[in-house]
Amino acid sequence: MSRELDALLREIEACRLCEAHLPLGPRPVLRAGSGARLLVVGQAPGARVHASGVPWDDASGKRLRDWLQLDAETFYDASRVAIVPMAFCYPGKAGSGDAPPRPECRATWHPRLLPLLPDIELTLLVGQYAQAHVLGATRKASLTGTVRAWREYLPRHLPLPHPSPRNVAWFKANPWFDGEVLPELRERVRALMGST
Repeated sequence: MSRELDALLREIEACRLCEAHLPLGPRPVLRAGSGARLLVVGQAPGARVHASGVPWDDASGKRLRDWLQLDAETFYDASRVAIVPMAFCYPGKAGSGDAPPRPECRATWHPRLLPLLPDIELTLLVGQYAQAHVLGATRKASLTGTVRAWREYLPRHLPLPHPSPRNVAWFKANPWFDGEVLPELRERVRALMGST
């Protein structure tokens, strides 16, 4: 299976499916290893991640790694943590933030990629796009409602807000996240990382 995954990752790296819609051109950014037990599903790379080619290589990633209490070496070890966003290339700007992930990417690649990650025990759904796709009709009317109902989605999924610095007001308005969700998240991640 590892050989099949490696071949698919090379195919994804060469993808030009959305090229006409990408302001900075295609540069798929993801990480995946067949032994990974933790899967992080976010929305799409930002401009800084597009430039570096390293997923979550920005202030949002720093906060996410802090939430998980993982150092960069562990977080970027594809044999332990798979990072598979809803779209793999930077979609450009829209309004005050980034444009939504290109839907062609998920539709084309996720059905082929995710079955090659058989050891995933916990999937972190970071932000509304990942939650909408994975949770479907079981998600709540708002991101806050979905994250507040986090216990309903365990043990397979854990919905999280986006760790963007733009969301500081959300974190201040929802102190239960730090008090309830983060301790559970850290305990589960610690157990997964200790079992590899």
